[in-house]
Amino acid sequence: MIIVDYKVDLSHMPLVTVRKAATQLGVGYSTLKQWIYQGRVRTTQTPGGHHRIAESELERLLARRGRSPARRAKQPSQGVIVTLSGRNQLRGFVEEVRIDGLLAQVRLRVGNQTLTAVITRDAVTELKLRRGDEALAIVKATEVMVAREAGRPGKKGRLAL
Repeated sequence: MIIVDYKVDLSHMPLVTVRKAATQLGVGYSTLKQWIYQGRVRTTQTPGGHHRIAESELERLLARRGRSPARRAKQPSQGVIVTLSGRNQLRGFVEEVRIDGLLAQVRLRVGNQTLTAVITRDAVTELKLRRGDEALAIVKATEVMVAREAGRPGKKGRLAL
């Protein structure tokens, strides 16, 4: 068996940074770096040791992911919810936003109930949440608890369905 080690010369092609390529591919910077280290992505290196990705390699990766540059341009901008499979969506109004350090507490008024969520400060900034804004609370839970108010006797018997 003969093993040939070769390096592809991509220096004559338009090159993009790893960060820009990751954004275009819709993956994280660290994910793309791991792909490079694993040999799944062909790159060229600058004299300073930085990886650059040829546009042709980027197009190859997009094609493997079922996307093309033309289709990529037509996708909705970041932050727009087109559809969501979850049905536990509660529409309400932002009553209060408290930011402390890296976290934020957001209180929503949903009907006559209040829902409080703790999210990151960055999420509040990205969503531009302010008091009075309309917002969706999307609930994903693995368990549901049932409680009764103290001092209120429950009716005994079976429920009529």
